Amino acid sequence: MTSEKIATVGKHKPVLSVQGLSTSFLVDGAWKPVVDDVSFDVHPGETVAIVGESGSGKSVTSLSIMRLLQKDTSRIEGSIKLGDRELLTLPEEKMRRIRGNEIAMIFQEPMTSLNPLFTIGDQISEALLCHSQMSKADARAETIRLLEKVCIPSAASRFDEYPHRFSGGMRQRVMIAMALASRPKLLIADEPTTALDVTIQGQILDLIKTLQEEEGTSVLFITHDMGVVAEISDRTVVMFRGKQVETGQTVDIFRQSKHPYTRALLSAVPVLGSMQGYQRPLRFPIVDNATGLSEKPVEVADTVDKVDVPVLEVKGLTKRFEIYSGFMSRLSGRVHAVENVSFDLRKGETLSLVGESGCGKSTTGRAIMRLTEPDSGEVLVEGQNILALDKQAMRGMRRTVQMIFQDPYASLNPRMTVGAAIAEPYIEHRLGSKRDAKDVVADMLEKVGLTPDMAKRYPHEFSGGQRQRICIARALALKPKVIVADESVSALDVSIKAQVINLMLDLQQSLDLAFLFISHDMAVVERVSHRVAVMYLGEIVEIGPRSSVFENPQHDYTRKLMAAVPVPDPDRRRAKLSSETGELKSPIRPADFAVPLREYREVSPQHFVAL
Repeated sequence: MTSEKIATVGKHKPVLSVQGLSTSFLVDGAWKPVVDDVSFDVHPGETVAIVGESGSGKSVTSLSIMRLLQKDTSRIEGSIKLGDRELLTLPEEKMRRIRGNEIAMIFQEPMTSLNPLFTIGDQISEALLCHSQMSKADARAETIRLLEKVCIPSAASRFDEYPHRFSGGMRQRVMIAMALASRPKLLIADEPTTALDVTIQGQILDLIKTLQEEEGTSVLFITHDMGVVAEISDRTVVMFRGKQVETGQTVDIFRQSKHPYTRALLSAVPVLGSMQGYQRPLRFPIVDNATGLSEKPVEVADTVDKVDVPVLEVKGLTKRFEIYSGFMSRLSGRVHAVENVSFDLRKGETLSLVGESGCGKSTTGRAIMRLTEPDSGEVLVEGQNILALDKQAMRGMRRTVQMIFQDPYASLNPRMTVGAAIAEPYIEHRLGSKRDAKDVVADMLEKVGLTPDMAKRYPHEFSGGQRQRICIARALALKPKVIVADESVSALDVSIKAQVINLMLDLQQSLDLAFLFISHDMAVVERVSHRVAVMYLGEIVEIGPRSSVFENPQHDYTRKLMAAVPVPDPDRRRAKLSSETGELKSPIRPADFAVPLREYREVSPQHFVAL
């Protein structure tokens, strides 16, 4: 925040004033406090960030402000004032007029916030008609103006389209347009960029900042990402286990944070460009939340096997999905999800496949596992082409290559104990008796930093980070040589993410594991990789040693990905992204489209870029 803005903020009454907010939930007949004595103000034109990890109480704080918690199971105490009005004592009918009109809210997942049965134009128009006296024709015109304002291309023609026809970034733009329809005094944005790719995230942040400048709206921004906090906020409130542990100007929080937890959060954030001078992956510093102290991160030992034969080799892998349309359901086009992808992976090596949603990286991982059958190409595991194997032979191959998915809770059967889940592949592959399986379960749990007695618990009794450790333990039960990790840490908080990645690096060192690490997080990829392959529209456009790709990116798309990463330093806020560079182009091609042969140029040893 500039000195001029600080002076302006000091002259005006706050738009929102929260004092002594405490929220409790009724659990097993007793009131359990979730938010305890939180106080802050949001001034006109100001952005205040509430930052903390899952369970810190930041989202409950926003729902308390909006009075969206269930009355019979929640209790809100303290004071919440919008201007001079006390919101906690307002009748529900008056509060309903404030929601969407004077206070608007954007949620994390736009697809669950938008009604799939109504067009986006009708949904925005409905918000306008509810809070104003305009006619339907005027509401349509204003909706188109709002869609243009949030940079939806061809806004008039897309008025009548349904939410599923929009990408994640475009859907979030629609939600922002809807939130701004009544020109609210305060916009509450609850993790609005968490589910988005880095370039789309950058564009949404730019959009919120631009609209704030034009409309003078105050913003309460809720996030767990310190990079986003540095990018957008003027002041920051740090929450930990329901308590407000530090509040101040964002610049001061980053430069001279006082609370150990704040320092711990900042230390756990991967910073793009911090790996210069390191040739191998670097462990994350594990920070003590009580003291804020951390040990210097340690570079891992050289684990890459230098033998000529890779443990995994992919040659010309291609997967296309056919599109049928019209009355006769004729072939009208194809989605070129994976197009002529080739790479190899050696024992003890981590190769990261990086790119935005829709670039084909997850389809590549699934095609390697034959969870999605590829159309052509070869996948060689220890020299054997697994695409030619029958069902029985594939069972044996799955002992060599295992996969970890993004959502650990969806990967575990809620009706099975975690011990049974870990033992299941061991028993299914007939590697030993049930008694042997118990020993394997205990060993695997210890390997991933859990205790054998946890085997009797169910998935819902664990945190997200612990569940991901359990999924890793299950993958290790078959003693694989390759693990495909598909966005395996993207849903985790920053400190839990650091712990899981350190675990993966430790296991790689002790078990000689090869990782195919699929991610869209460039800062994490830089930290864990030996080599990096950048995917765009189904093709690898750049591949090489991690240090070469990050220190000398050659392809425009690689540079764009790096430029969009928020830096956890308010003094280094990036320039606004061009609106033309945000959305990934469509991989859909006509049915008769002939794919041109892609040529590569070697810019440095083993560093190739597509021409």
